[in-house]
Amino acid sequence: FIEDGKIAKRGKKLKCKAERVIDAAGSYVMPGFIDLHVHLRDPGYEEKETIASGVRAAAKGGYTTILAMPNTKPVVDNADVVSYVHKKAESEGLTRVLQVGAVTKGQQGEELADIKGMVQAGSPAISEDGKSVMRTDLYREAMKIAAECKIPVLAHCEDIHLVQGGVVNADEITKKQGLAGITNSVEDVIIARDIILAKETGARLHLCHCSTEGVAKMMEIVKEEGLDNITAEVCPHHFILTSDDIKCDDPNYKMNPPLRTKKDVDALIRGLKDGSFKVISTDHAPHAVPEKTGSIRNAAFGIVGIETSFALSYTALVETGILTISQLIEKMSWNPAQILGSDRGTLQKGHPADIVIADIDHEYKIDKNEFASKGRNTPFDGWKVKGKVLYTICDGKIIFENQEEK
Repeated sequence: FIEDGKIAKRGKKLKCKAERVIDAAGSYVMPGFIDLHVHLRDPGYEEKETIASGVRAAAKGGYTTILAMPNTKPVVDNADVVSYVHKKAESEGLTRVLQVGAVTKGQQGEELADIKGMVQAGSPAISEDGKSVMRTDLYREAMKIAAECKIPVLAHCEDIHLVQGGVVNADEITKKQGLAGITNSVEDVIIARDIILAKETGARLHLCHCSTEGVAKMMEIVKEEGLDNITAEVCPHHFILTSDDIKCDDPNYKMNPPLRTKKDVDALIRGLKDGSFKVISTDHAPHAVPEKTGSIRNAAFGIVGIETSFALSYTALVETGILTISQLIEKMSWNPAQILGSDRGTLQKGHPADIVIADIDHEYKIDKNEFASKGRNTPFDGWKVKGKVLYTICDGKIIFENQEEK
């Protein structure tokens, strides 16, 4: 039961009659999903995605809250740009958008952005996503401010000095294809640094799009030591695909971090199972068609995922017995909400009525041409999955309804 945008007590006499009754028999009713890692590309890159197309895609994927990354044009490094995104998203009346602020001005890594001003404007976190802040002293100072403001730092971990022109994972498979490789150390070195800084400053650190066995081992240690201020996420493409899946020079398989080896994927799955990795996010990164056409060598990094994340995760993790449906919901709803300090991500009485209803029995094919997102850059086109989102409800309002199922 929903009343005034909140979950009401079962059996409670409502103040007003329901405007509509949804028959959800045979379907799963879950808390609305929360994505800590989305690229909306607005302002500045509207040819890739707009806020309007991005929130439609999010609603279609079952997401009621998304965090937008700040690597736009201009960079989101001040309160005015934060307010611009929030107002534009609110005018759409669909999925809730929370704009993340950059760590440094212009994401240049030389001078801190107005972190406190952005937090006052409603920014829920800071991130230099798309790159790492390579100046350790500057990053430590940002962590101290984030701790003072009680917001998390969302960390894209990439030592730019170690990339050396890499476009895919550095392994024997990609070496035979003549493609420059990105080693695991590119990610592992910065993650080790950031964990040390988080321990020192007490900042809440959330590690984005983790992809290596080394990170999985580090998060096992974090879990064993009870460091609750440090969390991490994995994206579906990183726990489903490996570099072995790159059979030809297809730029849809180019993402950052890259697809790793089976050994890495197995470690990520173990981490999801044992709780070392608490969150599944998408790193939804749409690009215009020309940017993902031609060779991997020259194409942009990135994959769209917000419309396919639940189905891919359910099919790969729940159908196979790796996770229960409850554990999957924790990683897509409850745990992200806890990291944000939000009262969402649950169906408990008195909490905001953010709800997703999905059919987990019906198998269907992913069709990129049906995406609400402007991006079509996915290697999962044509994959058979289960987990069709039927309805998405945000603050008690239906923001997506699957017309195909009528």
